[in-house]
Amino acid sequence: MVDSPKDTLFNVDYVPEDFVFNERVVEVFDDMLDRSIPFYREVITASAQILDSFLSPGDKVYDLGCATGASLLLFCRLLDHKTLHFIGLDNSGPMLDKARLKAELYGKQKSISFTFEDITTFDHPGAGGVILHYTLQFIRPLQRQDFLNRIYDSLRPGGVLLISEKVISHDPRLNREYIAIYHQFKKSRGYSELEIAKKREALENVLIPFSVDENKAMLIKAGFTSVETYFRWFNFASFVAVKPV
Repeated sequence: MVDSPKDTLFNVDYVPEDFVFNERVVEVFDDMLDRSIPFYREVITASAQILDSFLSPGDKVYDLGCATGASLLLFCRLLDHKTLHFIGLDNSGPMLDKARLKAELYGKQKSISFTFEDITTFDHPGAGGVILHYTLQFIRPLQRQDFLNRIYDSLRPGGVLLISEKVISHDPRLNREYIAIYHQFKKSRGYSELEIAKKREALENVLIPFSVDENKAMLIKAGFTSVETYFRWFNFASFVAVKPV
């Protein structure tokens, strides 16, 4: 992958606005992913293994909130033998512009396409797989169940949904300890105390995490009968949900 400029967005004395996926964020987004999400590449690799097990050649795979296409490029490489069609959806024009450039740079424009779309209105019947990594947490809580219902309805029988999220614990002490451990992780990746505090402030009203049980309950309510956690690291978790045949 081409190196992304270093994320220094929150190395400031004040945060002028809530976190938004604008041009400034796009420029450093890939570095932000690598340094902010624990075991990011391992989660992508594990997700690809699950997709490989459940998808058939020719299946369409949708990445909702695809951002700069970094994860789709990894999926495309890891699942190259499967002849899948990858479609990235996002409502940030600058993110999609960068994603298309990267797909062209790596010669993957025939395997991956990108579409500007409000993902909460998702309606693509016959989808073999849907990827929702670190995206549901940015959807308004009252919209999440309807959104997951839409994804369920769009998946073909036997289709699979993969979700990765920041999660909370309803045990106050554990929740505090998990957050502290995560902050230590970010410090180990080169973020300062100031940057960590300012980013948390910017995300406070934008990223609203649920617990593992709350996420699973929404998936079961949507109709998924097989729902499991396949990755967990303190306050991060990944879920697989399979639509019955």
